[in-house]
Amino acid sequence: MSQYTVVTGAAGFIGSNIVKALNERGETNIIAVDNLTRADKFRNLTDCEIADYLDKAEFLDFVEQGVLDGSVAAIFHEGACSDTMETDGRYMMENNYRYSGALLKFCQDEGAQFLYASSASVYGAGRVFSESREFESPLNVYGYSKFLFDQSVRRLWADRTAQIVGFRYFNVYGPREQHKGRMASVAFHFFNQYRAEGRVKLFEGCDGYPNGEQRRDFVSIEDVVRVNLWFLDHPESSGIFNVGTGRCQSFNDVAVAAVNACRAADGQPALSLAELQAQGIVSYIAFPDALKGKYQSYTEADISALRGAGYDAPFYSVEEGTARYIEHLLKK
Repeated sequence: MSQYTVVTGAAGFIGSNIVKALNERGETNIIAVDNLTRADKFRNLTDCEIADYLDKAEFLDFVEQGVLDGSVAAIFHEGACSDTMETDGRYMMENNYRYSGALLKFCQDEGAQFLYASSASVYGAGRVFSESREFESPLNVYGYSKFLFDQSVRRLWADRTAQIVGFRYFNVYGPREQHKGRMASVAFHFFNQYRAEGRVKLFEGCDGYPNGEQRRDFVSIEDVVRVNLWFLDHPESSGIFNVGTGRCQSFNDVAVAAVNACRAADGQPALSLAELQAQGIVSYIAFPDALKGKYQSYTEADISALRGAGYDAPFYSVEEGTARYIEHLLKK
């Protein structure tokens, strides 16, 4: 029997896209691990082929009891509580930090590849997004849980026995995120707003940025999956890497791209931001009090480490990636 590839968070956004991409390579010997307490996520796996499904608690028991010894080639660890508004720090640390540590130990003991989800939230309100301790200062307990696990990886670095790769995802968007509700991407929300109401609403400016001009590094799930699989194919490469495009774009850019992709599908001409604002198709709402002091108004991945590792594929711009995503949503 060939060894398994394990994907945790397999019914989630990034995890399910990785499962599907593995299938497209002909790989079906996959153990999908997740927590289906919120059962609607199962839809992300209905077009995927897997060998087995395990609940996340059951999987951890198997790992700690030695049931899976010798049978795992690689773990894509995408499972986490990713709600940046979660206030239960004890739950966050148990779920994101302790659980990850157990899987890391297992992979090191087994000589298995360990590719895990970190997050750009570790940088907090900083202006330098480079994978180095002095630039890391998370604003919420989610970011802290990811930061702390990265630190534990760094402590292990000199003694590692197999590949360890951490991916600091920036603002990921694309298919299979519909279950995330308010935590889904702005591209997803803009698409749904426009289809329902014929207009989209963005936050007013904050932190010195004009309305809708806060800037993030928006990265397509297609690119995120390509990066993950590249490292699977290069087990000699380890490290903690930013996964973004290396180019920030504004929320206004996403809104324009989303609206114009919908308009194109309806046979209507593209409009500029100024035209969309003038027609009331793009408007602005007050910045939420709950997000003040906890919001990244600017992110832009420094991807020099990723390029230095040998990953040289181009990344989709907001305009390219959003158009592809909305074409997918319209087909659905």
